[in-house]
Amino acid sequence: MSTKIAIIGAGGMAAYHARGFREAGADIVALADVNGAAAEKAAAKHGIGRHFSDVAEMLRALPELDAVSIIVPNKFHAPLALQALKAGKHVFCEKPPALNAREMTQMKATAEKAKRTLMFNFNNRARPESYAMMEYIKQGVVGTINSCQAKWIRRTGIPGFGGWFTTKALSGGGPLIDLLHMIDLGLYFMGYPEPAHVLARTYADLITDKSFKGPWGIPDVAKGVTDVEAAAHGFVTFQTGQSMSFSVSWAEMNKREEVSVVFQGTKAGGMVRRLFGVDGLDNTAEDACELYAHENGRPVNRSIIVSPDETMGRVRSAANFVRVLEGAEKPLNTPDQALALMKIIDGAYKSATTGRPVSL
Repeated sequence: MSTKIAIIGAGGMAAYHARGFREAGADIVALADVNGAAAEKAAAKHGIGRHFSDVAEMLRALPELDAVSIIVPNKFHAPLALQALKAGKHVFCEKPPALNAREMTQMKATAEKAKRTLMFNFNNRARPESYAMMEYIKQGVVGTINSCQAKWIRRTGIPGFGGWFTTKALSGGGPLIDLLHMIDLGLYFMGYPEPAHVLARTYADLITDKSFKGPWGIPDVAKGVTDVEAAAHGFVTFQTGQSMSFSVSWAEMNKREEVSVVFQGTKAGGMVRRLFGVDGLDNTAEDACELYAHENGRPVNRSIIVSPDETMGRVRSAANFVRVLEGAEKPLNTPDQALALMKIIDGAYKSATTGRPVSL
């Protein structure tokens, strides 16, 4: 019997979820979206037999559902995940996990009570480069990672003006919460240590400048709200003595878009990086995966060659969810890790507001 999944949300990410679920052998039985016309159109596009404009109606009509995936604005991640978990469904949710750590705590507790799997689309963990680097880390080649630099910076990458991305009540924040992937990937490489303190600053200088709009996102809303940051920079310490710096931006005076994690271990350092020629356009990207060691008294740099993946792990991440449910793979992420990540994001925003380090 194949795993039966419904997708909630008719946006562009549905294509990656659908492809990954099917590659893992799942059956996608329905798609729901509050916009009924969008639900119908997306269901037809992705070859999904049924569509709904109400999630509660879908859950009642399809008791055979094993799981749902959630692809909606951030504000609705937690409510929909809780609704599905309470209905006995496993949940695969887009990032960020929730608006804040309080919501994530409730999601984690509900999943545990329902004895259901709760996972998130931290797709950069599923990139071929990340799988390859984790093999070296697990084998002890790197040793303990003492320090890490996580970066997702853009020059012209604001995803529309006045829409949900730029409305804090709907998104939770700007690039700090939207582009948290590299912070997560750095933590993943480091073994997800317990955070101790965070010091951060946010900047909104360019957030209303239309010339910094990205080539993707959603249409502008003329009378909408734009009250989030354009960039954020910070530093995290951990109970283990490890540390991480991070830089994230939608609009900042950078040469080009960079998505990277660089780390320094006790035995070797490393880097996983994607550079774009034009912000947000994958066909201009250059990927790199490297190890930095010292052998026989000499510096040795290794390029790790992997198969290219223009989906940046999005398909592989969705497939992992299905394979976890079927007992074929271990989960690429856990609710405990998602909670630790949201504590760091919360602390960074608080530090930026107060101007002081925040204890986590």
